[in-house]
Amino acid sequence: MQESRCVFITGGATGIGAATSEVLLERGYKVAVTYRSRHSSENLTKYGDRFMEVSCDVSDSDSIDSAIDQVEAKFGKIEILIVNAGITEDTLLLRMSHDAWDSVIETNLTGAFRLTKKVLPSMVRARFGRIVFVSSVIAGMGGPGQANYAASKAGLSGFARSLAREVASRNITANVIAPGAVATAMTANLSQKRMDEMTSSIPMQRVAEPSDISGAIAFLVSEEAAYITGVILPVDGGLSMGF
Repeated sequence: MQESRCVFITGGATGIGAATSEVLLERGYKVAVTYRSRHSSENLTKYGDRFMEVSCDVSDSDSIDSAIDQVEAKFGKIEILIVNAGITEDTLLLRMSHDAWDSVIETNLTGAFRLTKKVLPSMVRARFGRIVFVSSVIAGMGGPGQANYAASKAGLSGFARSLAREVASRNITANVIAPGAVATAMTANLSQKRMDEMTSSIPMQRVAEPSDISGAIAFLVSEEAAYITGVILPVDGGLSMGF
């Protein structure tokens, strides 16, 4: 049954990842989330044996292998992968170091490759899989000081669409969610002036809540979305219309 499927969510401790964990747990899925330095909210422990947390650094292949092995030992093979973990190291390109470029690409893009490479063989054998990559509207619009971040997120689109073509015949879908501004720890550090500027550019005149994004992700992994693959879905209040 769909509701008993095993879900693996990177960056599941806070924000979009935590909201997605909760909505899928409410629907009966078995959910494993990864964290690097912070555990998920305690309220998720109420789901008992259907929920687990595991430490994982998505920029490290050994860490990924260890995390996935732990999850599969408890829940069985991963059937749904949600690649949500990501970092930013914003600065103007003239000031951007090679390390700042490499670390963002390594985490946001190469991490997605490593995760997918690890879980894909079992999905192919089972002839079932759902993969969702969490990108950003910045991938299409660009952003000053975000050349590394925009490149990493834009790369996810080409990666997902190529993957979608390769595995569609095995009943595996690969899609991309592209959020705009979301009320998470990342935006909490912005000044009120910057938040007001961002909000004024959004047709819906508000920043998204994590639940706005998690609902879209939950749809893409559901049976109702079984015929949707290779899609880049903006969830941004209309911010990126025309891009």
